[in-house]
Amino acid sequence: MTKYSIAVDIGASSGRLILGYLENEFLKLEEIHRFENKIVKKGNFFCWEADKLFQEIINGLKKCREQGIKPDSIGIDTWAVDFVLLDENDQPLTEAVAYRDPRTDGMMEEVFKLFSKERLYLETGIQFQKFNTIYQLYSIKKNNPDIFKKAKSFLMIPDYFNFLLTGKKANEYTNATSTQLVNAFTKKWDRPLLDILGINKEMFHEIKTPRTVLGTLREELVSELGFNLEVILPATHDTGSAVIAVPEQDETIYISSGTWSLIGTENYFPICVTKALEYNFTNEGGIDYQYRFLKNIMGLWMIQEVKRMYNDEYSFARLVELAKEAKDFKAIVNVNDDRFLKPDHMIEAIQNYCIQTGQPVPSTPGEVAKCVFDSLAVSYQEAISQIEEIFEKKFEKINVIGGGCQNEILNQLIADVTHKEVYAGPVEATAIGNIAAQLMALGEIKDVKEARAIINHSFEVKKYTPSHKVVS
Repeated sequence: MTKYSIAVDIGASSGRLILGYLENEFLKLEEIHRFENKIVKKGNFFCWEADKLFQEIINGLKKCREQGIKPDSIGIDTWAVDFVLLDENDQPLTEAVAYRDPRTDGMMEEVFKLFSKERLYLETGIQFQKFNTIYQLYSIKKNNPDIFKKAKSFLMIPDYFNFLLTGKKANEYTNATSTQLVNAFTKKWDRPLLDILGINKEMFHEIKTPRTVLGTLREELVSELGFNLEVILPATHDTGSAVIAVPEQDETIYISSGTWSLIGTENYFPICVTKALEYNFTNEGGIDYQYRFLKNIMGLWMIQEVKRMYNDEYSFARLVELAKEAKDFKAIVNVNDDRFLKPDHMIEAIQNYCIQTGQPVPSTPGEVAKCVFDSLAVSYQEAISQIEEIFEKKFEKINVIGGGCQNEILNQLIADVTHKEVYAGPVEATAIGNIAAQLMALGEIKDVKEARAIINHSFEVKKYTPSHKVVS
């Protein structure tokens, strides 16, 4: 009998429920429900609307019932680092504050006074970003100590939704590693680090790995929906799920392209060497305790904000066309500059960077888009060169996965700048990886190797070869 799994995939701007199942050894997908996600200002903080997002998950399951679909399982993935703290009555102590909130300004430097940067990297292997969970928690400890004293449970966003579904608390491995609080070698919460920072280690839960069956739905949800199903942990960090869907791992660099660009390669052990620290690479957990050796690059967030600044007058497809028309314009910005993390006006931030660095200033929508795409391609090349230096080898191929792989101008730019073959697809990599983990837990797929073979022949992958046009 066919097993049906629901992937709940929530990103920075939208979420959806995707139905997945095997049919004649092909993985089939069907979108059931889509909804908006955004950061909103609540009091003094920029926050996610966690309760509204959970209600959308329930709304999607209700649509399954309306369509006569009875899924066997559900798995949830979201972005990393953000969390909720619960009190002794399992009630949230704060809103789900978003990583783009400035509350972490200066916190990284405060932590380094207690625990050196070099030691922190050696133990956790996680890249330094000012919004990492460790700095968010330290901000609460320093500025809201009463909240910290009341906290009895730490749950990351997908952990929290799983708790609302099942009543069971667990911290999933791939997302937990993004906190910079998990020891890269023991794969457990780094208790000495927590002690030194004065963070209550008792509020953290047992770390569970992808493919763990967490439980079934709460009774009240069963009554509301009219059916029950198993809640299975995928790689709850969306990039962790996306990497499962990279069709070919041998000698390949992957770019998970979305709001963020995650560029790296899969590895069997953490690389916590000085050069990796210097280049700020991360060793995030993957399925089967593999490591995602990668770097975070700002990604398509910049073009999303550009689109918004133009009052959504231009679609993403139209911005790509306009960028092609602006082929003679050249200016490169450092996409990882903090000014682009959450500027009041993205276009002005880009223009000011160009002014300050003595470059041509983009003025038309096409020039602005061309600047963003060229800058991303150059940042990818830099990261790839660093990976090859650390691994002391050349990689021949690049797999671009996720929604950003539909951007043909960027795919060709990547091929041109890196002088490598680029394979674009699958588009729905995160949902595919999420569903694959569930089907492995249900016994429908044997292992990751078999999952990737199925994914490889189930979804379209486009090939781009380098041309003679190179961005510099």
